[in-house]
Amino acid sequence: MAARRGAAADDGRGTGDDVLRLLRTGTAAEHEDVERTLDLLDPSLTRHRLAQVLDAMHGFWRAAEAGLDGWAARCPADAEGVDWPRRRRASLFAADLRKLDAPPSDDAPLLPDVPGTDEALGRMYVLEGSTLGGVFIDRHLAALPELAGVTVHSFSPYGSETGAMWAAFRRTTRARISEGGDAAAMLASARTTFAGLAGWCRRATVPA
Repeated sequence: MAARRGAAADDGRGTGDDVLRLLRTGTAAEHEDVERTLDLLDPSLTRHRLAQVLDAMHGFWRAAEAGLDGWAARCPADAEGVDWPRRRRASLFAADLRKLDAPPSDDAPLLPDVPGTDEALGRMYVLEGSTLGGVFIDRHLAALPELAGVTVHSFSPYGSETGAMWAAFRRTTRARISEGGDAAAMLASARTTFAGLAGWCRRATVPA
């Protein structure tokens, strides 16, 4: 309980601090672990390695979205408020794999259930935040000779609307906290999601 009270003091209700800042700083180590594991900006990234990463991410997104679909069925108004159906991406990873002549596998990790909206927003913080670096990943992939002629869409699914979609998610997350949401539960869910993504991709791919 003491830890929960401490987190709540940092979530915007006790100190005026912003919940997005709490999520960013509270998941920094896990975020760095994911980036090191995926290593998508490696200048020697191969087509095979990219296919491995996409397949691992496809499996993870399938599992993560299944949990969020369960939450959306129980909390349809909250799901609609964050525009959940538009944010699904597993099918995009599958489509990109087919462009690489690498049919997606059925492998997927076991992830915790999503019991409520705070946990859903924590999981979505990870999934949605990954779109922000997508433009840099796309630019890097476009410069690799081995990937000439291949355009992927799963890293930046919203295109020119990336900023608007992220801003909308931020507003929803802040509003949830201002209405009495649990920032500690949100942060715990985000950290678990990051750790799950890094662990799954580490097992499912070979070193670059």
